[in-house]
Amino acid sequence: MAIGPNGGGKALPTGKDKASNAPSPTPTESVASACKQVTFDGAKLTDCIADPAKNRIALVLGPRDGAPYRGFAQLAAKRSTDAPPVLFAMNAGMFDGEGKPIGYYVQGGDRLKELNRNDGPGNFHMQPNGVFYGGKGDWHIRTSNDFYHSVADRPDFGTQSGPMLLIRGKLHPEITEDGPSRTVRNGVGIDPQGRAHFVISDEAISFGKLARYYRDVVKAQEALYLDGGVSALWDPATGRMDSRGPLGPIVVVSEK
Repeated sequence: MAIGPNGGGKALPTGKDKASNAPSPTPTESVASACKQVTFDGAKLTDCIADPAKNRIALVLGPRDGAPYRGFAQLAAKRSTDAPPVLFAMNAGMFDGEGKPIGYYVQGGDRLKELNRNDGPGNFHMQPNGVFYGGKGDWHIRTSNDFYHSVADRPDFGTQSGPMLLIRGKLHPEITEDGPSRTVRNGVGIDPQGRAHFVISDEAISFGKLARYYRDVVKAQEALYLDGGVSALWDPATGRMDSRGPLGPIVVVSEK
């Protein structure tokens, strides 16, 4: 959920920022973790990598014609037994009070929300914002205006969020190297090999630090902020299932 512009927003208390306070389901030993813990500029992050040659990306909101799941536990409970095992899942865009996306959203080829090009308050409207989208093995991030003018065919999945963290390899013009706002944050960026890096901080950090990780380590040209405060990861291989607050759209990565 949008929590305020750059420099705004309120960091959660330290105890709630730690994933150790989240539910801890039994690890799925048969599934290797796609996530690795890293340290960047003194901060602890978890970088989960989806490879288009091996993995499938899907967006999930809730059961068909039902209310949003609002969390990983609900998703896990309702997931079909014949569905491929979840490699990892993460919150995937900003949402309203009911958990519904406030920007462009495509799930399984069905567009549930049109592109939002309106001005407004909060992180989502810190222009330019952007869209993470794609299909089978072909994933992209574009600014919302670029998406509007360049993408004619509906993708298999798409989620709009904001702000952009990186644009053509440079930090968003309103994001400083390490601003004063601190909270748990997550985003997505595409590396030079076409892999999607879903990165979540394991402590409260600034926009700039997350953006610089994508620029300096992932070597992404474009990266998109997904959310802060409620940012959460489900990694079945390690038994990690964060629960900081109700979620909206969820990205699910599985084996092909």
